[in-house]
Order: sequence, then structure tokens, then C-alpha cells
Amino acid sequence: MTNATEQAGRTAHQYLAAWNERDPDRRRAMIVQGWAEDARYVDPMMQGAGHAEIDAMIAAVQERFPGFRFALHGTPDGHGDRVRFSWSLGPVDAEPLAIGTDFVQLAPDGRIGSVTGFLDQLQAAA
Repeated sequence: MTNATEQAGRTAHQYLAAWNERDPDRRRAMIVQGWAEDARYVDPMMQGAGHAEIDAMIAAVQERFPGFRFALHGTPDGHGDRVRFSWSLGPVDAEPLAIGTDFVQLAPDGRIGSVTGFLDQLQAAA
């Protein structure tokens, strides 16, 4: 496994762990640790910048989809400061409601600097 592939896997797992963390204090700590202060996030449904806005977005998704979890969908890959991975969102042990792909650019310190997300599949109930 290359360093870029290892970094991609770590980034994807840390990212999804923050999206799955239900305890607000632990989630905010994960965001501070894993995201640059001026990090930006954008996807077709929402956008935000900075720790507070990113935390609020995650909380809003958790509120809208109680009991749902994000899971890695496939194998992350990376090149230099870029990471690409796919994820699914749904109830544990059930068909996902959504599948998407996120593109991450890492900040110079290795934390997430920006995320651009795409929805690959979305069930009508979403």
C-alpha cells in the first residue's frame, strides 16, 4: 500500500467517524482535530465553512436521519494532497438511502482543507 493510499484511508475513516459521532462535544473535537480552521464543504444540498458551520451541517444531517450511519463504500484512493472516496448513508444492515463520492483536498498540515461532495444515488424518500 502506498503512502497516498494509506493517507486516503485514514482521511476517509476519520471523516466518516465525525459524521457518525452523535455526542456533540466529541464530534466538535473530531472536527477541530481533523479539519483546518478555514475548511470548506460543498455538496448539492448544503455548504459551510469553518468548524462551527461544518459541525452544524453534520448535526442537521443526523437530526434529519436519526439512526442512520455513514459507511465507506469501496476503497479510498489518493494522490498528493487529494483524496477520493465513496460513502453510503442508511440504517445499519439495510439498503442505503444515499451513496455519494467526496473529493477532499488536504491542508498543508494534513487536516481536511476542503470537501466537494457528489450524490451518486439517492432514494426518492430522501
